[in-house]
Amino acid sequence: MTNPSPTQPSDQRTGSSGADAVLAAHDRPDPPAETTDGEGTGGGPPVASAAGPWSDALGRAGSRAAQVLLVAVVVAGIVWLLLRVTVVVIALLVALILAAAVSPLVQWLVGKEWSHLWATLAAFLGILVLLGGLVTGVVLAISNEWDDLVSSAEEGWQELQEWVASGPLPIDTIAIDTAIRQVIDVVTDGSIAGNVADSAVTGIAAATEVLTGAVLTIVILFFFLKDGHRMWNFALRWFRGSTRAKLAESADRSAEVLGGYMRGIAIIALVDALIIGIGLALVGIPLVLPLAVIVFIGAFVPLIGATVAGIFAALVALVTAGPVEALIVVAIVVVVNQLEGDLLEPVIMGNTLSLHALVVLLALTVGTLVGGIPGAVLAVPYTAVAWKVIQVCTDRYQTGQDPMLGEDPLGPEDRVSEQATMAERWTYQRMRRRRRRRNPGAAEQDSALGTGH
Repeated sequence: MTNPSPTQPSDQRTGSSGADAVLAAHDRPDPPAETTDGEGTGGGPPVASAAGPWSDALGRAGSRAAQVLLVAVVVAGIVWLLLRVTVVVIALLVALILAAAVSPLVQWLVGKEWSHLWATLAAFLGILVLLGGLVTGVVLAISNEWDDLVSSAEEGWQELQEWVASGPLPIDTIAIDTAIRQVIDVVTDGSIAGNVADSAVTGIAAATEVLTGAVLTIVILFFFLKDGHRMWNFALRWFRGSTRAKLAESADRSAEVLGGYMRGIAIIALVDALIIGIGLALVGIPLVLPLAVIVFIGAFVPLIGATVAGIFAALVALVTAGPVEALIVVAIVVVVNQLEGDLLEPVIMGNTLSLHALVVLLALTVGTLVGGIPGAVLAVPYTAVAWKVIQVCTDRYQTGQDPMLGEDPLGPEDRVSEQATMAERWTYQRMRRRRRRRNPGAAEQDSALGTGH
């Protein structure tokens, strides 16, 4: 029996397999790393330390904080700039939501073999007549009875304060009245009511501002209806692949949210005004028509608008009819709010918003503080648009059941991925797969140059 040669591999000398040799090499400890002072087994020259003042944990935190501050400064600058041109911003946002609400009518008329121009003109004139009639009706219903409404509401508030002050609870009615006046001042800051109350000159300036905004809104609305598809076509051509698909899907979902919200909130406001108006008439409250109009306008502010209008009606009922009738009006308002939340919104608006009540409340608060009454009206639909765009642009959200977290708070109907039609999904998929093509004009120019040489 011969001894194995010392030049043979160790696994052959011991008879072990190649896999054992690999495992042994894997289990072998790593050599010590070289240090900056030249010690260790590397034998090489000392390695200079790459540590810097921003490489430790505190430095990284400071760098991130500086980035956050820079972004905050940029955002604050943009907000400041937009607040300087409030009339243009509000006109643009209002025109966009109106165009989203009316564009299905334009598409329906085009499907009925109307030309796009005539369909646009018909829809545009129709929305103008509707809005003009609505504004005229509101002015005629409220203008003649406005003084009586305000005086009745003030008397009702004073009676309520006296009743609270004479009650067993130590409530400071002066502090409550001061707080309410401060809230009213904040809401009406920059609005027509606050400006007209200052002076006649300021009132004229406010009226001019409102007229300018109305004209600008009408002009922008017409061009959105007429050339909106061409504008968006132009914008999408600057992007390719997945970015273009996400932008197209974001636009489709945003149009659905804004259009569905506008149509739905108008129907809900009409139903609220009819029910509360009929209830006021049955109870025998005077000034039914202007109160119903106020409820209709207030309903365009989600969650709290109809409630505030109902409280206003209850204060008027307290003075003109009595406490029992006022309590009946409060009960009617509560029933209407429950009907709106449990039946009207799910049936009419469906999953248009898909926002939690707390998010709606915060959006209303921020919108009111930033933009007054117009901000309160526009805050919720555009917050819902932002939520849809976030869902389209990111896929980090985990859907479905989780063994640790439990059920998904979002149902399938709330996910933006389930709201696109099959045709839209096919379009988005084609956009993602479409390769970037050269400009045809440039290709023809290159061909001409090649043939010339």
